[in-house]
Amino acid sequence: MRVTVIDYKAGNLTSVLKALRHLGAEAVVTDGDLTLVEAAERIVLPGVGHFAATERLDATGLTPAIRAAIARGVPFLGICVGMQWLYAGSSEAPLQPGLAHFAEQCTRFSESNEKVPHVGWNSLEVRKGTRLLAGVELGEYVYFTHSYKAPVTADTVAVTHYIEPFAAAVERGNVMGVQFHPEKSGATGLKILRNFLEVR
Repeated sequence: MRVTVIDYKAGNLTSVLKALRHLGAEAVVTDGDLTLVEAAERIVLPGVGHFAATERLDATGLTPAIRAAIARGVPFLGICVGMQWLYAGSSEAPLQPGLAHFAEQCTRFSESNEKVPHVGWNSLEVRKGTRLLAGVELGEYVYFTHSYKAPVTADTVAVTHYIEPFAAAVERGNVMGVQFHPEKSGATGLKILRNFLEVR
């Protein structure tokens, strides 16, 4: 299985590549070679840091190439900021549009006595029927680090509570995203990445 991993100079590439290769995937990296997106069997968009970094996807022509690949039915997985990019945008960088596969906006956690960013292990409330999280039990823990989050909608397939409920994972057709870092989430994270590699 060949997986194209998008490098927009803000992703946690090393850990993601290590996890994918551990699972037997042939992982290739591109920061602008559109032929690797056009030939992709799977696409992964990792992400850490500021939403504004996704501007590079527009500048390099990766955004339309990814959009076309999704339209062809290529399975796509966004991780952390890579998941947030699937939405219309984020209040973190109001002038930078997302892919808008999901119509909603990502927003910062509400003011609270709890510390922001949300960093560390937290549990998942998995909804039925998800292919990405197949075999993940209610209450399994995964690793988060983020200050912005997506709302819970009909496309949400896992919810996590921190200050307020937010979308920990989303799935619509061949487009999937996780707010947490599966590459840092032990056996549960590897199970989720394996599901993505096997999804049809």
